[in-house]
Amino acid sequence: LQGRLDQTSSTSSKPPSSDSPFKKRQPRQSSGKRGGKKGHAGSGPKLLEPTDVQVILPPSCSCGHAMVSAPAPYRTHQVLELPPIEIEVTHFILHQSTCLGCGQTLSAEVPPAHATGYGPRLSALIGEMAGIQGTSRRLIQDFCHSVLSIPISLGAIQKVLDRTSQALLPHYEAIAALARQAPVGYIDETPWYCQNALNWLWTMTTDTVSLFLIHPNRSKAAFFELIDDWSGLLVSDGYGVYQDWVNRRQTCLAHLIRTARGLSTKRDAALAACGRWALRELQSLCHMAKAPPSGGEWRAWYARFCNLIGRYQDRKDDAGRLVRRLQREMASLWLFLCEAGVEATNNRAERALRFAVLWRKRSNGTDSDKGNRWVERSLSLRHTCRQLGKSTYPILVEALTSLFQGRQPDLAWLD
Repeated sequence: LQGRLDQTSSTSSKPPSSDSPFKKRQPRQSSGKRGGKKGHAGSGPKLLEPTDVQVILPPSCSCGHAMVSAPAPYRTHQVLELPPIEIEVTHFILHQSTCLGCGQTLSAEVPPAHATGYGPRLSALIGEMAGIQGTSRRLIQDFCHSVLSIPISLGAIQKVLDRTSQALLPHYEAIAALARQAPVGYIDETPWYCQNALNWLWTMTTDTVSLFLIHPNRSKAAFFELIDDWSGLLVSDGYGVYQDWVNRRQTCLAHLIRTARGLSTKRDAALAACGRWALRELQSLCHMAKAPPSGGEWRAWYARFCNLIGRYQDRKDDAGRLVRRLQREMASLWLFLCEAGVEATNNRAERALRFAVLWRKRSNGTDSDKGNRWVERSLSLRHTCRQLGKSTYPILVEALTSLFQGRQPDLAWLD
């Protein structure tokens, strides 16, 4: 019980939000200089294509001499400004008439591309704020009133999001197809709540796309619903469903390092010694991703690692459980040294889940299956665009325009 009480996010798999606010982490040693270090590539403002150019000539010289050389440009000062925001409002005046032959009333109908009360660009903006930026419905309503001068109800915002979710379905299916064709997949899951019932949000992240799925269970069936017929190389934590993966798997070294660090803080001297030893060897293995070892260095490390397992594997305490886990997963510890493009940790999937966890904390989950589909599709689009360096708003505009016009959206951006 005392060991559980002393656990933190750095010594276990607990999230950082569960750490005590009265116990701050020790800050990293810094050189004292803030900002980018020497040699870091700058990311300052870039010159964009101008919409207006104004030439400013130098003033007259203070010496009073009237003759100066021909002026030449030496610097471009860029100013960015928004144009006045004016909403385009179109009224479709529908007429009706009566047939003089049979007396039937003939009524005009709204064109299908304009059947909704909100166009694709405005709908995409609302979808961008709600799904990509994680803004609440109430804040979106305030934004529309304050910035766009549009009176809009919460129900209308929800209808816009429902249409946006429908428009993203082809993109979601295309992302799923690409994820299930990738040679390496980083998979993780986190709790999610639907109508206050515990569900699980799964993610399958590859080098190019991220696929999200909300499932009622954290089980083998949910795992196979996520991956479908995928049979690539799995990178994951030590959850039992992942350990039963019949193909090759790289276990996350970061999870093992946190466990070893937690063991090294035990009050029992023998447990702490085992934890420090395991922590040192696992960190050395993780560093080999950037500095591949020579044959002699690898044999020395392997001998120390086998010595660690042999010394503690018969113990019945936490030290024995840790080394038996290392022995059980030994074949999955250093696959990243043999396969190109495989990372030593599952941080890629955990980073993809971070925004979803913040969303869950803000909203307490969803209230319907329709809401689950919206979360899956918007998260998949958001993280895939981040990986590919694409902007989400133009894709949302094109997807909604395609939906309103009844045609297939352009999925070339995924190529």
